Amino acid sequence: MNIQTNIKILMQRLHIACEQNNRDIGEMRILLATKDQTPEQISEAVGAGLHLCGENKVQELKEKAAQLKNVDVVWHFIGHLQTNKVMDCVQIVNCVQSVDRASLVDELEKACVQLNRHLDVMVEVNTSGEVSKHGCSPAEVDALLTRIASAKRLHVRGFMTVGALSTSEKTVRKGFAQLRQIRDSAIERKLIPETALELSMGMSADLEWAVAEGSTLIRVGSAIFGGR
Repeated sequence: MNIQTNIKILMQRLHIACEQNNRDIGEMRILLATKDQTPEQISEAVGAGLHLCGENKVQELKEKAAQLKNVDVVWHFIGHLQTNKVMDCVQIVNCVQSVDRASLVDELEKACVQLNRHLDVMVEVNTSGEVSKHGCSPAEVDALLTRIASAKRLHVRGFMTVGALSTSEKTVRKGFAQLRQIRDSAIERKLIPETALELSMGMSADLEWAVAEGSTLIRVGSAIFGGR
């Protein structure tokens, strides 16, 4: 496994995907999905210029944040967040991408008040309908956005989804397109600011399809670190 080589290959994939879809690669950000990766591996990838890292378990986030405190990492939380782990999470991350229910909004706001800080959030939407995936349903998005808008210390930056577990381009792209439509509709109806454009969608296996449907942030693990 050569992290530097893998990053070059990933950037080539991203450049090609952007060219094919008339996208500006400057609009794209890469988040390192660091689950199960060692601090040394993460540090090497960060040293190559990928500073945005995402964890999906709070305990692992705490351990890695402590181990990498002298490394220039910007942490996002991308997993299902239990309300009893909110305080630990909010002390570390810049953004929680996986906001999917009103009770979590309330706990995040409460933690931000106690810590005297503000927090970026994204709404996670289950666009595939798969019961194994977290995220609110598309029908629940409006109510959740309204709840976030009432929270003075939370700032919605966009939306996140996990692509359908399918090898069908049509199936996977349908979910990504739906997230883009949800964002565009929310902006048009003034439920979110016009600056809340982030679409966190696409991983190592389906990033090209996500770019084609408007992704602004891809979450990659195996493409950088190799298979677990």
